[in-house]
Amino acid sequence: MVEAVELAPDLAVLRASIANVYFAGTRDSWVLIDTGVPGWGPKIRAAAEKRFGETKPKAILLTHGHFDHAACAMELAKFWEVPVYAHRMEFPYLTGQSAYPQKDPTVGGAMAFLSRFFPSRTVNIGTVLKELPESHEIPGLAGWRWIEAPGHAPGQVCFWQEAGRIIVAGDALATVDLDSWRKLIAWKQEIAKPPSPFNYNWELARQSVLTIAALKPRILACGHGDPVAGENVAAQLEAFAGKFEPPKHGRYSTEPAHTNENGVFYEPPAPKDNLPKIAAGAAAGVFVVAGLLYNRRRKKPE
Repeated sequence: MVEAVELAPDLAVLRASIANVYFAGTRDSWVLIDTGVPGWGPKIRAAAEKRFGETKPKAILLTHGHFDHAACAMELAKFWEVPVYAHRMEFPYLTGQSAYPQKDPTVGGAMAFLSRFFPSRTVNIGTVLKELPESHEIPGLAGWRWIEAPGHAPGQVCFWQEAGRIIVAGDALATVDLDSWRKLIAWKQEIAKPPSPFNYNWELARQSVLTIAALKPRILACGHGDPVAGENVAAQLEAFAGKFEPPKHGRYSTEPAHTNENGVFYEPPAPKDNLPKIAAGAAAGVFVVAGLLYNRRRKKPE
């Protein structure tokens, strides 16, 4: 039985392969935050039914539109007959108008190594897509607000509940070090950079981390890694934000891509990537198998 792990009375997480999805709210009114990778729609529905019974969500919210966060959005929106909300700067990518800034496998690290086989385009959900309200309120989720946190994606947002000091941060941060093979396979819980090969603007990413740290959350729930909770989370975030730096090399390390409401209109030149794809493919296979074996043994987050 697929079951979400409760983090707070009105928030639960479902580990959907490499990315998390979140159930926010109560049986009276709830929303789904992010929709995971392809193939997870039925499991997400099963977890929702387990938690909320026959009550369907008021909406689906996307922290951003990358394929591992939006893959099941159309399927679930049609099943529940609800809209999907995202920041307007994500619209070009979620309607097929533009691809995201090209991923950067030359930035270094485990996820960069694997990213050669990840797509730059995502799903087209234009028929169910709606813009997050300018008021920053969240439809169907009283007491929560959305906050801009770009750098990883142009329209990346976080969802913040001040009363519980809870933030669902998407990929503005991670709680597993995606740059380290050892930590990634071990799924070591720690506050870490957003997924490096997909960060198109490192200065905006740094500013977003500072924005999140300033909120002093008690629960930090990211798209990748087990959520972290406790009164020491704020101090950990502050320390991490103070030492956050862009990588020393890579396509976007010194110059960002430029985007607007129509999508990407400038990308800096790509460094030469000499790594054979066959080697990356073999490593990807090893990683997936190791990850699946390890995830079976994982304990629920504290």
